[in-house]
Amino acid sequence: MKKTSTRLADGRELIYYDLRDDTVRDAVDRRPLDRTVTTSEIRRDPLLGDSVAVASHRQGRTYHPPADECPLCPTRGDRLSEIPDSSYDVVVFENRFPSLAGDSGRCEVVCFTSDHDASFADLSVEQARLVLDAWTDRTSELSHLPAVEQVFCFENRGAEIGVTLGHPHGQIYAYPFTTPRTALMLRSLAAHKEATGGENLFDAVLERELAGERVVLEGEHWAAFVPYAAHWPYEVHLYPKRRVPDLLALDEAARTEFPQVYLELLKRFDRIFGEGEPPTPYIAGWHQAPFGALEEFDGVTRDDFALHLELFTIRRTSGKLKFLAGSESGMSVFINDVPPERAAERLREVASS
Repeated sequence: MKKTSTRLADGRELIYYDLRDDTVRDAVDRRPLDRTVTTSEIRRDPLLGDSVAVASHRQGRTYHPPADECPLCPTRGDRLSEIPDSSYDVVVFENRFPSLAGDSGRCEVVCFTSDHDASFADLSVEQARLVLDAWTDRTSELSHLPAVEQVFCFENRGAEIGVTLGHPHGQIYAYPFTTPRTALMLRSLAAHKEATGGENLFDAVLERELAGERVVLEGEHWAAFVPYAAHWPYEVHLYPKRRVPDLLALDEAARTEFPQVYLELLKRFDRIFGEGEPPTPYIAGWHQAPFGALEEFDGVTRDDFALHLELFTIRRTSGKLKFLAGSESGMSVFINDVPPERAAERLREVASS
């Protein structure tokens, strides 16, 4: 992998990740852009104890542009985009309309391919590995920023999810706090460790799932399963079999196998609802240990946390979505219409040939 860092016309950082070591990236952003001005602010809810990012400047972000005006495609002739070069393998750049900025963290966009009509599942094994390497590099770089406590790499896919740009891409949020979801995991981890005299909860969950009926696919170094208490109609958790706290700690064997396993998983997601159905909308995100102090979680260290990817769709059956209504949105109590065992069975049925 070759990494080349440059600056866009408004001062934002852009990084090319290339498969070839001899690739030259010297294109200049020719757009007449003013310096980016953001109004991101973190406000803490005193009753719930969580935080909300208030970012009014995002109201003006790009919304469903036509394909020939996509800002994530390469620059071609007089059609100028966020990527100055005429081609790329993988590109990461600072979001022009970030939810988090400055002392409030940082937001980045990850373009998986220059092919506007592709999806992550269409990538080659080599390309998918390059994305993994980019995620890993950005996790490392962002973890050293003074304002950053946790790094979240994720992909929103599909209009039903709320995606406003059709080009295959993901995002990275670098939070200035430990997110509520991770805090819940850490509290459960601490409680289980104390109650069992030191057993790791992530290890116990993975061992139980591998011995059960909800395994979707399994390799030498990775395992994917539908969790016992899945919140979403079709939800899969992908774990490395050797527990590590973050992407940085994956060994070469796990990095090599990941693309095959993940691409197969994404292809199965697109087959869930049968032939002729539109691509399955989904959210996929990496859960990594926070880089900040963990004193509030008694007896837990970063090494106790288990890196894993969670993948789920909000489509519950053909033509119908799972909406977060009263119980889910109002009280955070999910109601799942698809039994996890049936979801796992379906994901095994649609294995690619």
